[in-house]
Amino acid sequence: QVQLMESGGDLVQPGGSLRLSCVASGGNFRFYGMGWYRQAPGKQRELVAGITPGGSITNYAASVKGRFTISGDNVKNTVYLQMNSLKPEDTAVYYCHLRIGGTAYWGQGTQVTVSS
Repeated sequence: QVQLMESGGDLVQPGGSLRLSCVASGGNFRFYGMGWYRQAPGKQRELVAGITPGGSITNYAASVKGRFTISGDNVKNTVYLQMNSLKPEDTAVYYCHLRIGGTAYWGQGTQVTVSS
């Protein structure tokens, strides 16, 4: 059974940094791309960043480009999201996402709050 477990969310001041981690279990995911989404209160879930298998290609939402970096470790079945220069508008629950064929898998989410 595929499971995704996020960690690393916290309360941070504007301008600060956080690194989120997502560990995938229940299989070998080296051939699948993964991504990070976020959902703020009252808003739709949106794609933040994605990474292809092997990490050769990454993509980012315009709002985070230049501040966030997605990376992966195939040995550890883990994907990371390094978030720098955080802004209050980055406040949201961040979710890890994996798609295998027609099935989408989500983690339980980790809360990121950016506030002074």
